[in-house]
Amino acid sequence: MPIRFHKWLLAAAMVFFNASACAAEVTVSAAASLTDAFREIARGYEAQHAGARVLLNFGASGALLQQIAKGAPVDVFASADQETMDQAQQQHLIAERRDFTRNALVLILPADSRLTPASLGDLTQPGVNRITMGNPAVAPIGRYARRALENANLWTAVGPKIIHAQNVRQALDYVVRSEVDAGFVFATDAAVLKDKVKVAFSVAVDVPMTYPIARIAAGPSGEEAKRLIAYILSPAGQAVLAKYGFLQP
Repeated sequence: MPIRFHKWLLAAAMVFFNASACAAEVTVSAAASLTDAFREIARGYEAQHAGARVLLNFGASGALLQQIAKGAPVDVFASADQETMDQAQQQHLIAERRDFTRNALVLILPADSRLTPASLGDLTQPGVNRITMGNPAVAPIGRYARRALENANLWTAVGPKIIHAQNVRQALDYVVRSEVDAGFVFATDAAVLKDKVKVAFSVAVDVPMTYPIARIAAGPSGEEAKRLIAYILSPAGQAVLAKYGFLQP
C-alpha cells in the first residue's frame, strides 16, 4: 500500500473516531431536584451504551432555560414544571417533549427544631420568622409555594418572612444549616437529607407537579439525546426515579 494512501486512511480513521466520540456525548440540563436520581440514571445509561458519556448540569429550571436560550450546547432539558417547558416551546427551543415523573411539595424544618407547624396558617405565628423557598422568578418550587400561600390567602402575611434561594437544593441547605426556621422543598429533596431535616406537613397544590423532558431542537447530539430520553422513560429509568421518591406522572 502506498505510504500516502496509508496516511490518508489513518487520518480518515482518526476523523471518524473523533466524530463517533463526540456523537456519543450528550449534555443534559436538569432541575436541581433531579440531581441524585439523574446522576444514577447517567451511570446506568453509560453502562448500557458503550462509549456514551452523559454530561449533567443542574440548577433552577428557569435559569437553565435562560442558558439554553443564549445558545448553551445542551441536548436534553428536564424541567420541574410545565410553565418553564412551555416557555421553551414558545421560544422554539425544543423538539418533542414528554412528562416523565411527578413530585410533591412539603414544608420542612431543621431536625432539631422545636417548632410544630401543622398547616400553612401556622407560618403566621411570631415564632416563625424566616422561611425559605426558591425564587419564583426562576425556580418552580418557589412558584408552587407562592401559589399555595396565595390560594390560602396567606401571602400578604407570610411574604415578608420569605428568604429566596437560587434553587430548591439551596433552600434545602438553608434549612439543614438552621439559617431559616422552615422551608418549602420538594418531597424528594427532603428525603435526600431525612436525618438533617424533618417534614412538618405536605402542602396541597392545585396543579399537577409533573416534570417534562425534551430534546433541544438545536442540540449537537440529537440521536444520543433521543436514546437517553427513551432510557429515562424506560422501566430502568423509572425505577431509579422511584428509588428517590419520585412519582409516576
